[in-house]
Order: sequence, then structure tokens, then C-alpha cells
Amino acid sequence: MRKFDIVCRKCNHKQTFEKPQKQCTHCGEAWLDAEYNLKGLMTPDENGHTWLDTLSMRGASQWRYRELLPIQNDENIVTLGEGWTPMIRAHNLGLMLGHPNIYIKDERQGPTGSFKDRQASIAISVMKEAGVKEAVVASTGNVAIAYSAFGARAGVKMWVFVTSSVPSEKMREVAIYGSEVIKVAGTYDEAKQIAAEFSESKGIFLDRGVKAIAAKEAMKTVAFEIAEQLGSIHAGTDPSVPHGNKYAWQSPDWFIQAVSGGMGPVGVMKGFEELNEMGILNKVPKLACYQVSGCAPMAMSFQKGLEVAEPVKNPITDITTLATGIPGQAYSVLRELIGKYGGTMDSVTDSEAFHALHSVAKMDGLSIEPATAVAFAGLFKMVQSGQIKPEEVVVINCSGHTFPVEKHIVGDHYAYDVDLKSKPGVDGRNRQEGLLTALEEVDSRVQRIAIIEDNPDAARLIRRILQAQGEFIIDEAIDGVQGLELIQANPPNLVILDLMMPRLDGFGIVETMKKDPFLKDVPIIVITAKELSAIERERLDGKIKALLQKGTFMDSDLLSDIRQALPE
Repeated sequence: MRKFDIVCRKCNHKQTFEKPQKQCTHCGEAWLDAEYNLKGLMTPDENGHTWLDTLSMRGASQWRYRELLPIQNDENIVTLGEGWTPMIRAHNLGLMLGHPNIYIKDERQGPTGSFKDRQASIAISVMKEAGVKEAVVASTGNVAIAYSAFGARAGVKMWVFVTSSVPSEKMREVAIYGSEVIKVAGTYDEAKQIAAEFSESKGIFLDRGVKAIAAKEAMKTVAFEIAEQLGSIHAGTDPSVPHGNKYAWQSPDWFIQAVSGGMGPVGVMKGFEELNEMGILNKVPKLACYQVSGCAPMAMSFQKGLEVAEPVKNPITDITTLATGIPGQAYSVLRELIGKYGGTMDSVTDSEAFHALHSVAKMDGLSIEPATAVAFAGLFKMVQSGQIKPEEVVVINCSGHTFPVEKHIVGDHYAYDVDLKSKPGVDGRNRQEGLLTALEEVDSRVQRIAIIEDNPDAARLIRRILQAQGEFIIDEAIDGVQGLELIQANPPNLVILDLMMPRLDGFGIVETMKKDPFLKDVPIIVITAKELSAIERERLDGKIKALLQKGTFMDSDLLSDIRQALPE
């Protein structure tokens, strides 16, 4: 049986953990933390092995770190294979932003599609170990699904309180697992209050979220995996394979997450702190927490320098999973962490978040939930302000999947209709001809854009930004001579041009186009990594529509310049 202590945040009273408890037995404080023998784990045993050495013999799940998790006996572990989610480099976004070391911790890959699977696995395991048969939880969606799935596996009946704004698809999934679903026509904070009152009146165990031990301990496994995976990436090996002590672990410079109640980053930072204390890491990352401006009690209070968060009584946001108006004690904890290690709390609008959602999907092929999009919008904001340096390593918690798709993400007009039955002559022999005719009607693009760029990555990024709009015919050339031949043979509506290219540079193309009666009026957008001198700027003055610096512009910046440059 593994032993660990529980420590009161307020009075620091320490006692050996026996079973889950509501509050400190010494002062009555509700916030309790788990404390482990970290030095003992790093002390070599009789065979000269430490905790790190044992990891190399374990599989890829969050339970590989079980000595640092609040379960005393392994037979009580309830698992569906959660943890060890991929670490994905955001290649195209990094190229667009000029920050090559942006990584995504892809928690969409959990058993029920969100990072709450970690929390549910440990929380339900703790309940099983304590003999809990029924439990109450309040949720904005992901927690409800995860707890219901793991509860079903452990034989723990769940009473789930959700707001009526939770998508019906999520409520139905909760019900499939056999949970009792109680919809509350109010805010999430009101749902939490009603859940607590129900638990008290019925004598049913209440999951207390961030104040309890299990939730925070679950989230710190995200930090363990990030450090282990970054270490293997740095060593040039496969980050999908756990390695234990084979390579040095690595801390990112920044960890970014959208927050509602704040449990995620509280737990993640605890994980980094433990690794630092054990000597496995040499630093703890800076922390950036982002909220939506329509419900940003933490961000607003942080910007005001307040020690205690001011509540938001009436959240106004379409991103309902982040609509927690009363963050409670987590704000103070996060504020202390940022004061100690660096970072920020800030907010973005719903519109900025949904733009980021589209950008991540269209640039790097990841369909993320709106809450994660808030974190990416925060990333964009910090990059553009210079708060994150180009060489810094950034990890973003991709907390869940887009689906079920909410109507304001995509809208109604997201597909073309192709009706072959309405086409004359479409029967057997003429079917292929009818299909081609139908598809030609779908492809009604009329604007032709030429990309002249010798860097394949930069060309692919520009093409992807354009393709995501579905409005353009795109021609490409890899050097100046080929580019000039291309636009002379197929005059475009717009040229997107690099300046530094072999054989004929961009300046030469601009000057040649302006002398050609058929090309002189074609608008030009220059995208370059070169810092232009005053003389070079003068050579372009009055001849181009826009000048963008590689690695500093967003997709929206390019598209805005394109719309202004193209004829109506």
C-alpha cells in the first residue's frame, strides 16, 4: 500500500491520507493538496534504480506515474487507456507566426475526447477505493461525459448537474452511460450550488473539483508527459514512445490554457513543480491563462492587481464551457504561480476565439473545441505583442474536440449540393459526364492568384490560407524566371511575391510587370523575410498593394490585404 500525505493550503496541517475528506481536520479549510516523498523516489534502491528507471518498463498511460498519484492500491485503478496523448508541433501555425517551437498537447485523443478523462479516471478510482457507490458532479459538458463513462466502468452511479446551455448531443452521451442528468436553467455557478445542496440532502458523495485532491493530481500528469515527450523530441527520438530515464526531460518556456474554474493549470503547474523539486527539470514554465471577455473574472481581476477575484454575475459568451463567473480560490493560486514563475492572465473575445478555431483547423488540420480556441487566440495575441519570443518553446493544452459542432462555429452554408438526378442524360454511359458537369458548377471560382515563392514551406502556407477560403484558382512558381513566364502565360488577378529568389528576384518581377501593358495593373502583395532598406522600399513604393513580413502576419491579415487588392 502506497502512503502519501494531505496538506491544508491555509494552515499547512499535514496528515497521512486515509480516505477522501471535505476539509482540513485542523482549521476547516476546504482546499487540500497531496504531498509525496519526492526525494525518496529519486534515491537509488539496492539495485541502483530510481523512480525514473522504473518508468522505462511501463506502458503509455497516465498511470505510469502512479507513485505520484493519490491511489494506495493498484487494484482500485479505473482506466480506459487515458493519458500519453500526442505532442504535435504546430508546423504551419509556427511558420505563419515566426515561432517554430509551438507544440499542441492533443487531449482530444482521450477515451471520451477531452482532458477531463484524466480527472475522471483518478477521481473515480479514489471513489472506488473509498467504497463510494453514488456521486454527484456539476459540469458544463466534458466532465459529465468523462465521469459518466468511468463511473459506469467502476459501478459508481453518477448524478450529473448541467446547465441547459450544454449541447443536447453531450447530454445524450451522458445519459447513454446510465447517469442521471439534471438540467439547470441557470448559470454553471448556480448548477454547482444546486448539486451541492442535492448531495447534502441525499447524503451522496460530492465531487468538489479543484478543491479536492484527485482533480489536481490528475492534471499534473499532463506536465509529466509534456516534460518526457519534449525530452525525446529534443533528443531526436519518437515522442510517442515513453522512455523513462533514457533521455533528459525538458520543460517548455510557456504553458498556455484556457480556464474556467482553473483546475487544469493549477494541477499542471503542480506537476512541473514536483519535477523541478525532484531535480528532473531545471525550471518551471511561465503560465498563460486565457478567458473569454464575456466571462473573465480571473483575467479582469488579474489586470486590476486584485488578490481575490471579482465575480461575473451574468456571463455573456457563446463558449459556455468557460462561463464560470465565480472562480473562487483557484484564482489566488494561479496568481501566486504567475507571480513566482512569470506569465499572465488575459482575455479574448468570442470572435477572436472562433477565428483561432478556424485557423488551427485550416492550417494544421486539428479540429479543436471552442475552449481550446480561446487558448490559441491568446497565443496569437501574445506573439503579436512580443510577449512570447520566437525561440521560446510553447505548449498549448488542446483540451477537447470541436464536436458536437455548435451552429455558430461553421454556420449553415458549409457544403455544396450536387444532385445528379436532376442532370439530363445521367444514366449509366453518361454518368461520368453528368458528374463532371455538376462538379464544374460547384467550382465557380473566378479569381486567379499566382504565388511566386522559392521556399516550399512558405508557399504551402500561403496556398493553404487561400485554399481554406475556397474562392481562388492558384498558380505557383518556385523562382523569378518561372514566375514571370507563368503570369505572362496566364495573367492572374493578383500576384503574391517573395523578394529574395534565384535567377530573378522579386524587385525584377515588379519592375517587369509595371512595364508590361497586360500586367501593369495586376495588384502585387509582397511577403518577405528580408528587412528592407530605405532604397529597397523606395523601389517598391507605389508599385505594390501590401508588404507583409514573414513570420509576423496572421491569415486574416493576408486575406484582408487580398480582398482590398482584388477587383470587385
